[in-house]
Amino acid sequence: MRYIIPVTVVVVLFVYGLIDCIRSEQRDVRTFPKAAWVLIIVLLNVVGVILWFLFGRPQYTETASVSRGGSSPSRHVPSTYGRPTAPDDDPEFLRNLALNRAQKLEAERLRKLKEELDAREAKLREEHPNDDTKK
Repeated sequence: MRYIIPVTVVVVLFVYGLIDCIRSEQRDVRTFPKAAWVLIIVLLNVVGVILWFLFGRPQYTETASVSRGGSSPSRHVPSTYGRPTAPDDDPEFLRNLALNRAQKLEAERLRKLKEELDAREAKLREEHPNDDTKK
């Protein structure tokens, strides 16, 4: 009976730490890859969760820039606290928009080239119908 509260605290801490690890962004996780942290938490239980909170959990700070590849990642938190920024104010959104536009243009260019190639092949088959039997 006297172990109910400590066991409950340990189970809640374990579940919270595991879910927190699983829901974290791969690029924000520190020290080890995310999959390694999940294994550490599962294998070491409470010690793994404590290690996760100390050395692996992302540190979200209130900065205006997003650091990528650093040892302590930060996430953009708008000064309005919770209100989203406009898409035209977000450089990452604009970069993605330009990249999507370029990818669509390239896909259209490749589609047209394929149509031209198919038309040329059809024309060659019409001009030389017996060439297919020689192969």
